[in-house]
Amino acid sequence: MSCCNHDNNNDNTHSCGANASSGSISLNSNSAGNIQTVLRVAGMDCADEVAALEQVFRPLKGIREVKINLMGGKVTLFHDDTITPAIIIQAVAKTGMKSSPEGGTTDSDLESMKRLRQLAVGISGVALSIGLILEWTKLSPEWVADSAFGIAIMAGGWFVVPKAVRAISRFALDMNVLMTVAVVGAMAIHQWSEGAAVTFLFALSELLEAFSLARARRAVQSLMKLAPETALLQNGNNFTEVPVEQVPVGGLIAVKSGSRIPLDGVVVSGESSVNQAPITGESMPIEKKSGDTVYAGTINGGGSLEIRITKVYTETTIAKIIHLVEEAQNQKAPSQRFVDTFARYYTPLVMVAALFVAFFPPLFFDGLWLMWIYRGLVLLVIACPCALVISTPVSVVSGLTAMARRGVLIKGGTILEAVGKLRALAVDKTGTITEGKPSVTKVIICGASTEADIMRIAAAIDTHSEHPLAQAVVVYANEKQIPFPRSENYRAHTGRGAEGVVEGHTYFVGNHRFAHELGVCSSEIERQLAQIEEAAQSVVIVGHKPHGDCKGEVLGLLAVGDTIRPHAQEAIAVLHRIGVKKVVMLSGDNQRTVSAIAKRVGIDEAVGDLLPDQKIEWVKKLLTSEHYVGMIGDGVNDAPAMAAATVGIAMGGAGTDTAIETADMALMQDDLGKVAEAIRLGRRTVGIIKFNITFALALKALFLVLAVLGYTSLWLAILADTGATLLVIANALRLLRD
Repeated sequence: MSCCNHDNNNDNTHSCGANASSGSISLNSNSAGNIQTVLRVAGMDCADEVAALEQVFRPLKGIREVKINLMGGKVTLFHDDTITPAIIIQAVAKTGMKSSPEGGTTDSDLESMKRLRQLAVGISGVALSIGLILEWTKLSPEWVADSAFGIAIMAGGWFVVPKAVRAISRFALDMNVLMTVAVVGAMAIHQWSEGAAVTFLFALSELLEAFSLARARRAVQSLMKLAPETALLQNGNNFTEVPVEQVPVGGLIAVKSGSRIPLDGVVVSGESSVNQAPITGESMPIEKKSGDTVYAGTINGGGSLEIRITKVYTETTIAKIIHLVEEAQNQKAPSQRFVDTFARYYTPLVMVAALFVAFFPPLFFDGLWLMWIYRGLVLLVIACPCALVISTPVSVVSGLTAMARRGVLIKGGTILEAVGKLRALAVDKTGTITEGKPSVTKVIICGASTEADIMRIAAAIDTHSEHPLAQAVVVYANEKQIPFPRSENYRAHTGRGAEGVVEGHTYFVGNHRFAHELGVCSSEIERQLAQIEEAAQSVVIVGHKPHGDCKGEVLGLLAVGDTIRPHAQEAIAVLHRIGVKKVVMLSGDNQRTVSAIAKRVGIDEAVGDLLPDQKIEWVKKLLTSEHYVGMIGDGVNDAPAMAAATVGIAMGGAGTDTAIETADMALMQDDLGKVAEAIRLGRRTVGIIKFNITFALALKALFLVLAVLGYTSLWLAILADTGATLLVIANALRLLRD
């Protein structure tokens, strides 16, 4: 088949079948250019074309680096000012492909090339059919049938032979060369019908393969069409339609009912329901009003909105998703690395075997030359493992795109395969199992202080912090209209609390652990803490910090409650059903609170009072027993533990750029159920990849044996190869329908 590949090394010798997708290729390290040019390339359906592009770019000394995205049909070049887009486009043209700047006329080029290929394949098929009918019915002289076969060969080889010539010119043996040699060999031994059949089937397989890859590409490119290309920007008292590129941060746009929102921003006027499914995967529209955030690509409902833009079009959430999905396509999965390594050795070995079969028996055992040359030609057809090479990248791209549609961003095939193998999950409490919006529910006074005094001191210290519990304290003080100063000499104690100087005295706010370490707990305070914690609430202890001759004291206790997510219990149950053996909650909150929440939602084990480094130790412990472990957190506070896990999973990616950029997998919606969806799809992807690889290897092994024994023919070998390639592609594309 056509999708044979090459190593992207620095010499000119390539082996058919290696590297189905290419990442970054360093060409001329002496070039210091940082100008970036992105091209869409029409006709790049196979990694043979990747090697051809590398070959024509390398002599251009101004090009420092090139990134070739086979599955995306895109080439990104970094160069200096001696290289222009026109020079690059001219270089691409030398390979027989057409290119244009991103957003240019590639679609029309593709349509033109597709029509020509369809015409050539159609002529080849008709001529082959006429030749076979004449040959079988004996209605005409033999030369007439052979002429029909010749027309079939010329038409089918119209796009193949030029590629073969270009491959030979760069000393590469790709599938086009192998097919050309096989067809010429068949003609030389007067097997015109076989040569015509091989040519037609090979040309047809290339055409069908291009269609299949185009479908996978369209699935990714459909994400790009979610956001409109224009926006209604305020200009004086009117709103004028302008390209989104011209809308600045701070600009005011209007969005009519039923229209897609073109850019990220904040609603300043109007109320409406917004369908956020394209970004977050949420099935129900979300009500939006003044002050609410909206995202590019989401769909406005029945109301009209005026939106203040917060990000330029290249920095919107949907733009980041598209960019990361495209980048993820270049990251090879473990199974793909295995296939590339296998193909690197398989193809040359089979080519040597073909030469051995063709010449050794006639030379040394008086074998029939025509018979053994024919069998050698059959081996040439079998020499390139195209079904094997294409199976993994198409499966990975389909899986990544299917999850992106559901609001789950997975960064590459390696991560997708790892997600499918997860056997344990570690989860943070706040913002993962709970809503992450805690509020003060009760103030317990200890000693002679008043509620106002306690809240004034607590808010004065917590106003320095972005921690959810600290923010809850500040919000409560403001709601109660309790004035508070900004503490001095603020100091945070990670995993414990904080301290600061208020009106000349040093006070602290913190958790149970912090109070113990300061030595200010009493039996009565312990009793009250136990009651709060057993009610699944967190505690903020406010007190006078010990210093000098002052022993310190607890002034009050703040009970802080956080609502458990509505579907958390159901999500944990689904995770268990699909084979996740263990779900562990790791939290810096007190053990009683963590245990109470874990019991309510069905989590297997809960560990509280953890510092960030202790969370890492627990993740490592899980890795030892379960091998594949996911850590779910907010993408910021839990970053170290997420990095230690097999897969770091961030919740609420739509609202935080950090989550999208740092996590291995980001849930654009705060829905724990999406993790189960991702694991299920990951396992399905791994299963499809394994089936495709096993099927391709088994078919190749079968036909190798049949070819040597003489039980197969050229046309049957190419038919089997064509069918196998199309089957594995179709099997992979099923992921898009899941």
